[in-house]
Amino acid sequence: MATHVNAGNIQGDILAGGLPKKTQTFIFFQIIDGKKFVQDLVELAPLIKTVEQVLKDRDDIAKHKKEKKGGLIKMVGVNISLSYTGLRAMGISDDKMAGTSLSADTGVFMGGAVKDAPDLNDPIVGGKPDWEPTFLGQIDGAILVAGDSHPTVEEKVRQVNAVFGNDSAHSSIKVIKSIVGDVRPGEEDGHEHFGFLDGVSNPLIAGFDPVVPGPAPIDAKFILTGHSTTQSDWTADGSFLVFRYLFQMVPEFNSFLDNNAIKTDPITSKPLPKDQGRELFGARIVGRWKSGAPVDISPFHDDPDLVKDPKRNNDFLFTDEFRDNNKCPWAAHIRRTNPRADSTRGVNANAIDNRRIIRRGIAFGPEVTAEEQSSGATKLGRGLLFACYQANINDAFKFIQKFWANNPTFPFIGADPLPGFTPGFDPIIGQAPQSTPREMTGYDPLTANDPSQAPLRMPNFVVPRGGGYFFTPSLKTLREFGSLTSA
Repeated sequence: MATHVNAGNIQGDILAGGLPKKTQTFIFFQIIDGKKFVQDLVELAPLIKTVEQVLKDRDDIAKHKKEKKGGLIKMVGVNISLSYTGLRAMGISDDKMAGTSLSADTGVFMGGAVKDAPDLNDPIVGGKPDWEPTFLGQIDGAILVAGDSHPTVEEKVRQVNAVFGNDSAHSSIKVIKSIVGDVRPGEEDGHEHFGFLDGVSNPLIAGFDPVVPGPAPIDAKFILTGHSTTQSDWTADGSFLVFRYLFQMVPEFNSFLDNNAIKTDPITSKPLPKDQGRELFGARIVGRWKSGAPVDISPFHDDPDLVKDPKRNNDFLFTDEFRDNNKCPWAAHIRRTNPRADSTRGVNANAIDNRRIIRRGIAFGPEVTAEEQSSGATKLGRGLLFACYQANINDAFKFIQKFWANNPTFPFIGADPLPGFTPGFDPIIGQAPQSTPREMTGYDPLTANDPSQAPLRMPNFVVPRGGGYFFTPSLKTLREFGSLTSA
């Protein structure tokens, strides 16, 4: 039986498409008065938007669009997550965490993101991750405020600050960094800065989400904590939030597409116009066209109508093409981050359910300027405020990054390797060890299955500059943290 989803007890960014947003502010803080903070959480709880409320918000949005009223509904949501140091600052001992989901990921959550960065191949300088200084220090928690506009979000942020007394001498927290993300404008709405539609293939939750063709829904226990055993604990209905501050080198990426545009139409064998060859090359390294249409279904030409059909846009499994690198390269970004049948050959089809994550990122930074585009060089910071939820960081986010995206031999691990082929790194987020070149094969459809095809050398287009591992507790736990700290 599928794990029950208690929509009124789960923070709203985790399921049901997440907090509706055109803009979102991430507020990172330290706890300076743990006892007061625990009390403040009880006052904050009524401001926290739940999954139940998000479902209603989405119904209201759909009705507003259907009635063609124009504009946006004023809408805002707040969620809060806590790091291991934050829980400790609140007075929650390791004994209280023992035996719960917080200690079940081989210490990854407790060790923290800074300690974990070298294992993800993040660049290291002077023995530390090459991150912004704020993220190298102690971060006890993150508050997410998402809404329809900057004024709406700013109004709610002031309300949240008042709960913690952040404008007085008796504040329980100290804000150390705030980052604002915004949905990109106009036709780029929903697209990340490289231009590709984002968030197309989040996993469906069994018994909660409507079922559509594609990968089978997963049990909620792979996203929600405290449900992996028959004995529930105080982490039930929570989830782990992984945050990554990812800068994107967009002008450099665009130049890379120009310089490596596919030259020959794979169907007609005739010369391919430069703009079409550029788009085909980009689609092959991502695994989807910029429209969001998957190359597994539409391998050589974009099909914008395809992505608008929820019954078709995710209905593929790489099932019949393990030995065929032509349709979707083995190293393509979406194949590395969700390899589907590549990782279930000869085993239970649900074998990678515990690797799934629910992504909730948003773009930040300005659009590329004319000067940047003409020079091919980034001058202004922009990228993705990457956020994802899962029940176990080690099994999900870290496994995906370390063993799939950063592994040049995947999926040829102990199962039917093809002689002469090394697929290479995920061309978007794959990180090679320092001094090791980032390369991939299979980028040109005409020679994708030729082992003699020279690998393509790739610079780093995504640069991590910070991160954090957090626990997003249920509403019940937010209100009852005092009972965990008083014993």
